[in-house]
Amino acid sequence: MNGKIPYEVPAEMRDFAEKSVDQARKAFDGFIGAAQKAVDTAHGSAESARVNAQDVTRKAMSYAETNVAAAFDLAQKLVKSRDMTEIMQHQSDFMKAQMASLQSQLKEMGAVAQDVAAKAAETAAKATKMK
Repeated sequence: MNGKIPYEVPAEMRDFAEKSVDQARKAFDGFIGAAQKAVDTAHGSAESARVNAQDVTRKAMSYAETNVAAAFDLAQKLVKSRDMTEIMQHQSDFMKAQMASLQSQLKEMGAVAQDVAAKAAETAAKATKMK
């Protein structure tokens, strides 16, 4: 041989390295498990969000339909008006009705938003308990 003494890793160092690797593996497994739970929870929440978004979209479309119908009704009344006083009365009535409608729509959408938030919190709480 060349006269060099081969370096041997002490047993204590190998044990320490082995324990470190085992701890790192356990930590990584825990991280992956938590990540998988988070993905499962997010998937459930995403599905709930999708359903709730559809409900909100339908409601918004219904509001838009109602508002457009009211605007067409106003246009028809304006076309049939005989003088400026009648036009101003129709316009005033329309504005009052639309403001009341808008308040009602905003109130309903606020209730829907609260309901969606409550359902999301409930879903998240259930998902957390199940895991």
